[in-house]
Amino acid sequence: MTEHVFGGDWTREKLERVRKYLKAYTTIFQRNQRAMYFTTYFVDAFAGTGVRRDSTSVELAETPLLDIESDPDFIGLQKGSARIALEVEPGFDQYLFIEHSKQRVLELEELKTLYPNRAEHIRVEQGDANLVLKTWCKNTNWQQHRAVVFLDPYGMQVDWSTLEAIAATKAIDLWLLFPIGQAVNRLLINRKPPPESWSNALTRTFGEDSWRQRFYKKSVQQSLFGEEELETKTADFADIQAYFLERLGSVFESVAKNPLLLCNSRGIPIYLLCFAVGNTRGAKTAVDIAQDILRP
Repeated sequence: MTEHVFGGDWTREKLERVRKYLKAYTTIFQRNQRAMYFTTYFVDAFAGTGVRRDSTSVELAETPLLDIESDPDFIGLQKGSARIALEVEPGFDQYLFIEHSKQRVLELEELKTLYPNRAEHIRVEQGDANLVLKTWCKNTNWQQHRAVVFLDPYGMQVDWSTLEAIAATKAIDLWLLFPIGQAVNRLLINRKPPPESWSNALTRTFGEDSWRQRFYKKSVQQSLFGEEELETKTADFADIQAYFLERLGSVFESVAKNPLLLCNSRGIPIYLLCFAVGNTRGAKTAVDIAQDILRP
């Protein structure tokens, strides 16, 4: 099996937090009489190969939209989120792993052999995560199903419309890795607004273009040619975090107020591990559990 190369200590920390939540989630659905009625799903929308390897030699992409940090951490094979979910006991009723790469899809299929007791409950689907998720959300009977969805992209691959579709089900708990430093902050140029393509990507990620007013301040300065209007970036990581949590709160029933800021080995913020829940009845319990897990 080809190892999925990405991450370091922050990756292990992320996966451990998610694992703890999955364990708490399935335990509730096994023990609570009302909850036992529902069929439970675990969905990994950027599933990779099911395994990952820490790396010191990941080649950086040229575009900040897809940039992958290289962390000077030791190299060692680790279980990915798909395998971690499959090993949680009690288990989920169904597992959906989504992956764009045909080769990785073939390797994800091998999980059925590695976990024979889960094999008939595993579905692997190749395709764009946004399209597959929106179709799945639309076609699932949410009167009978509940789910945990894990969105773990490298960069800004998650469309806001996908988050809206997930929230609209009123039945999904969402764990989302938001690329706060990996991509978003890199697109926010200091002395002028981002170019059109980058601006469009930010708007697609946030679902609106009010980030312009939140992250930039207009001012007028004198130049050799008279008055000149400038737009300067004023947002820091805390401002970006606050804005994104507000956006999540605009569509989800409740959002964890203490997302986990994940940094690379140089201490530079790269991702924000966020949690949101769509179900009104279970929102308080879910958020309480997630906030406890997210504490440093």
